[in-house]
Amino acid sequence: MIRPVAFRMNEQTAVNNYFQEDLALQTQAINTKAQQEFDQFVTVLRSHGVNVLVVDDKKETDTPDAIFPNNWVSFHANGTVTVYPMFAENRRKERREDIFDFLEAQGFRIDNIMDYTSAEQDGIFLEGTGSILKDRVNQKAYCALSERAHEGLFLEFCEDFNCFPVIFTANQTVNGERKPIYHTNVMMAMAETFVVICLDSIDDKKERKNVVHHLTTDGREIIPITEEQMHHFAGNMLQVIGTDGQRFMVMSTQAHNSLKEDQIRAIQKHCDIIHSPLDTIETCGGGSARCMMAEVFLPRN
Repeated sequence: MIRPVAFRMNEQTAVNNYFQEDLALQTQAINTKAQQEFDQFVTVLRSHGVNVLVVDDKKETDTPDAIFPNNWVSFHANGTVTVYPMFAENRRKERREDIFDFLEAQGFRIDNIMDYTSAEQDGIFLEGTGSILKDRVNQKAYCALSERAHEGLFLEFCEDFNCFPVIFTANQTVNGERKPIYHTNVMMAMAETFVVICLDSIDDKKERKNVVHHLTTDGREIIPITEEQMHHFAGNMLQVIGTDGQRFMVMSTQAHNSLKEDQIRAIQKHCDIIHSPLDTIETCGGGSARCMMAEVFLPRN
């Protein structure tokens, strides 16, 4: 997780992230509130036995979205680190090799770096686990296409990582128009035995049926959320493992409060829930709990 030092509403991402809103606060006040939410979130995760590695953002890079590292990097169990092409030019400065050194110093092993960033030269983007939801159990990958998730590059990723691609388009209503949702992980959260998903956002019935087919065939319980709940970041969750092997579904307090009792019970059949307030980060950043966590699957030395 990357602790923010220059957090604010990023004007370069706001063009197609319709979850972002501006707050009538000074930039420094916004960053201070974001730091408070970040620190509380880390404390809550650690109190449940989740191993959280925190790296401070760098002030000189002026990277307002550095708090969302899962978009530029992913860490894989075979020792591979993957680096992704980013839509917003100022987000490309978030990529930092010193983080790899930090992880190696923590005892993780990096054998290979898969770098897709040259695609930026052609205006092609694929923003990490924001765009790609991997089903590691069944070697599948789900992707909602958008300006930030290019079909061709996603298929290349699936070929490189031996995943079966499940492709669709997810939309949201913006000023009366249906427009693509910028990242898959705001409408869908993949856990080991279940999935939280806004099926209503998949307008094409064949695509929706195909997604449901893959999820049910693989034995996952589907817990549907509404578009309104999605806008409260109820799709932006991540399942994590505590030090004793206990599973948790992590989400923001706003997301948790938007869920109905039957949805909470459905999740709790599979694992416990952790939530923490992230209102400033969600409002200005247009991302939530899942976006803030880049899970490390790298092998240990």
